[in-house]
Order: sequence, then structure tokens, then C-alpha cells
Amino acid sequence: MKKSGTMRCSVSVLDSSFPGLQFDSEGVALPVKHFLNRVKPKWQAEEGDAGLTAKMVSRIKSRAGDNEYDSILGLSGGLDSSFMLHVAVNELGLKPLVFHVDGGWNSERAVQNISRMVSALGLDLYTEVIDWAEMRDFQLAWFRAGVPHVDIPQDHAFVATLYQYAEKFGIRTILNGGNLSNEGIRNPLKYFYYGTDMRQIRDICKFSGTRQLHTYPFSAVMRHKAYLRYVKGVEVVRPLDLVRFRRNEAEETLSSIYGWSPFEQKHFESRFTRFFEGYWLPTRFGFDPRTVQFSSLIVTDQMKRDEALAALANPSLSREEIAREQRFIASKLEISEDQLHDFLTLPKKYYFDYKNSSGLFAIGARALQLLGQEKSLKK
Repeated sequence: MKKSGTMRCSVSVLDSSFPGLQFDSEGVALPVKHFLNRVKPKWQAEEGDAGLTAKMVSRIKSRAGDNEYDSILGLSGGLDSSFMLHVAVNELGLKPLVFHVDGGWNSERAVQNISRMVSALGLDLYTEVIDWAEMRDFQLAWFRAGVPHVDIPQDHAFVATLYQYAEKFGIRTILNGGNLSNEGIRNPLKYFYYGTDMRQIRDICKFSGTRQLHTYPFSAVMRHKAYLRYVKGVEVVRPLDLVRFRRNEAEETLSSIYGWSPFEQKHFESRFTRFFEGYWLPTRFGFDPRTVQFSSLIVTDQMKRDEALAALANPSLSREEIAREQRFIASKLEISEDQLHDFLTLPKKYYFDYKNSSGLFAIGARALQLLGQEKSLKK
């Protein structure tokens, strides 16, 4: 087994910018080899698994009883959650409570996508608006901390609100948009740390925050992964792993039925994530998330390696787009563009430079995998 140097995977486009990446003797990155040899052969969702899908739907409905909603679904306006909503209602016949978290970073296109879908499907939309003064301070604290995972403030709000709504409305099934089709290769923990590590959140807020967060919706991982799961009986299911889900086909379906508009890159429905993944992470930490995104599409036969390499030859955002995003982010955070740029030059720090519960997360994830309950504790 060879350790990474300047190598690039011979099958995917993962390279040595992925921390700790290792290759086998044929130059195949180990995460790719694991997916191809261990995961893909057991994955039955290429044409859909009608048997497992029927069992899942039956269980969801029986657990719902006489509740108005049989499940809950968070809608961002991006591809995964939008297609999941389409499948849940039109193909599975479910009645989900649809909610959206407005953390201040919605793109206009995402808002339009959400509006068009809930209107066409005749659904109610519950929107949770995060107090911007608190969100702004929380976001700036992450920049000051020097860590790569500066998207935690919006990610944590989504997860926490999801579980709060499930408990509030007595809903026992959460529809999760995670999927093997577009996310078969996981992002490196060094750059995409767990969004629900309250020990780390408290430490960074204490270190670089400037105000108390009185209304922000926090949720400790033990509460929603242990208490709500095993005491309240709240289960998480991933319907997109049981139906045919191909990126291009899904975009065409959503566009033709709802007038849904696609995004240039995964996660770009959020203006902040567009800035974070399209500019901040590649510039400050030298890691382009597209290497993971494209590799996931390659191993599920949705993208050719040469096509991915050609796309990676150019940055996600043009110079004009970067300048526009910098102006927007700085203005939204009420700082100057120079101040935003100064964050780029701070000493680089990572999750392990602050208090964290990574060991507990790893043990918990392994235990749940062995029990067959979940594939990961991340988010």
C-alpha cells in the first residue's frame, strides 16, 4: 500500500489534497476501492428497490398513526432535498411536514425552487427564521477561529430545527436526503467536521464569539441520536437510496414538472456555501470539494473521469464571481472586504485545535454501524 504523495486516484479524481489519502498498488484511492468493492455491489437503487421501498413506506405510515404528517422533510431548494420531496409525495404517497431554515444565506434561486415545489404539490411550508444578529456573530466566530468548517453555523441550525420540529409535531420519521448516488465518497473530516459537536461549538463561541446566543436552535448530538431515537422513537430514513436517483435525470424531472432551476455546483443553493466551497476552502486550505463530488459521480457511473478532470482544470467561480461573492459576504456580515480577506491570512487551525468530541463520535458511529441503525453520526 502506498501513501499519498502527489498522486491522483487512477479511477476517480481524488488526489493528495485529501488529507491522509492512501492508494493501493494499482493507484486506486482506498475510499474509492471501498465503495466499489464493498458498497456498490450491495446497492440496489440503480433501478429502484420496489420491495424495500414498499416496506419503508408501510412502516412510516403505520408509525405515524393518525398524525396529520407521517414524516418530516427539510427543503433547501437544492437537488437532493427537492428530488426527495418529489419522490416522497408523487412516488411514495407520503404526507411530509415540509420545513425550511432561513439562516440569512438563501439564494434567490433556492427560494424560487422551494416556492414552486410546495405550491405545485399543494403543501404547507413551515419556515424557521434564525435571528440574524445571533447568526452573524456565530458566523464571525468561526472565521476568527481559523478553522476550515466555517459553514457549521448554518448547518447546525438546519439539523437542530429538524429535530425540534419532529418533536414538536410528534413526527417519528425524518426523511434524510443523504444518498449513495451523489455522496458515495465522503468529505474529509479535517475540512468538514461534525456539525453537532456541542463541545467544540461552545469552545469556539467562548474563544471568538462576542455575544450570548439566546434564540439560536442548538441541539446536542446525544439528544437527537440517543434520546429522540431510542426514547421518542424518531427514526431517520434515506429514501433516495431506494429509488433511481441520477443527477441529470433528477434535474430534468424537477425542471419539467415544477420549473425548478439547477445550480452550477452541489450545495450552491446557499450563498454562503457557494462562497465557502467555491472559493474559501480551495483558496485558504487548498482543497476543492469538487474532487469528492465528482468522484462520487464517477464511481456511480454518472460522470466520466476525463470530464471531471476537464472541469477541475478551471476554478468553480470566475474572478468576477469571486469578487461579487466577497462583496456580498462582507456586506452581509457588516465587515469590510479587507477584514474578510484578513481572515484568509489567519493561522490555520482545525477541529483538533479546539475542544471536541471526535473520539465519542467515532465510537458512536461504529456502534451504530454494527447495530445497523445508521451509517454515520455526521450531521
